[in-house]
Amino acid sequence: MSFEDLIARPAFSIPQAEKEALLLPALNALTRHHREKCEAYRRMLDAMGAPKEAQTLAALPFLPAPVFKHMDLVSTQEKTMLLQSSGTSGQTPSRIFVDAETSARQSRALVETLRPLLGGKRLPFLVIDTRKIIADPATLSARGAGVLGLMKFGAQATFALDENLNPDLETIRSFVAKHGANPFLIFGFTFLIWSRLQESFADGALDLSNAILLHSGGWKKMEAEKITNEAFKAALLRKFGLSRVVNFYGMVEQIGSLFLEGEDGLLYPPNFADVIIRDEKSREPLGIGQSGMVQVLSALPLSYPGHNLLTGDRGEIVAVDGGAGGRLGKALRLHGRLPQAELRGCSDVVGAA
Repeated sequence: MSFEDLIARPAFSIPQAEKEALLLPALNALTRHHREKCEAYRRMLDAMGAPKEAQTLAALPFLPAPVFKHMDLVSTQEKTMLLQSSGTSGQTPSRIFVDAETSARQSRALVETLRPLLGGKRLPFLVIDTRKIIADPATLSARGAGVLGLMKFGAQATFALDENLNPDLETIRSFVAKHGANPFLIFGFTFLIWSRLQESFADGALDLSNAILLHSGGWKKMEAEKITNEAFKAALLRKFGLSRVVNFYGMVEQIGSLFLEGEDGLLYPPNFADVIIRDEKSREPLGIGQSGMVQVLSALPLSYPGHNLLTGDRGEIVAVDGGAGGRLGKALRLHGRLPQAELRGCSDVVGAA
């Protein structure tokens, strides 16, 4: 079973048991591929005593996501593009190397995941960010990669912020005056949407009722200001009439694998990805309704071994095959970041390389 088989099915349409049966051979194949192509990854697997072939998704060997902050892991000899995480100031960013084939898979995955939400027609595109973030396509931040990915759905991309991340109010007003009577797309980092768009206009000053807003990231700052996802949506509805607001969960280490928010506020992995929750101490898999560390799996990465990662996030599986709008598979609720900045055991894994 391959990535092609997984992506050919309609988004969020595969029952969990069938999905796991399809994903397992694909992820075992990726583990073999990266073991063969990336010497540092092979040494880490050997140090873990990882099996050559896992019998379940939970038995597949995983890496702590922060490993990409400490070392360059590459499984290709082809020319690559460097993606870097948009880390907090002072943090070491993750470095992800993407070749042409992996980039093509990521692009196709993004299209198939977002098609049910955005349709097949390209929409006028308002980016709540600065054009500077896509200035150098060879070295992109996670934010820049997100913007470039969504340009496949957007037309006439307009950047709402200047180089210093200050809002260009006239540009925003002009865009809405030109395109606001019909559906259009807005994308941005969650905290930028809040602090640069929401806080810059009075109630009723902009009519965004025809917009579809996709947003992600920046929740740490939102939580610090005690702004919940529900409060975020309520403020945008009251101020702009903006009702179609969709959060997604993703990371530069698995770019292209978006867990989209459903109408129930829960997050759903796409067909080619999955999620496991593990106990914070024992690392054992947990069941439905149990909170622990979020592990993400993706059939996309060929040029770097990022297909199976333990993140620094805490969450729980709320339901399986019973999602909003008929979505199948697991439904994830996030509970924020783990207290420690780096996952325990990360240094041991790096040392093994």
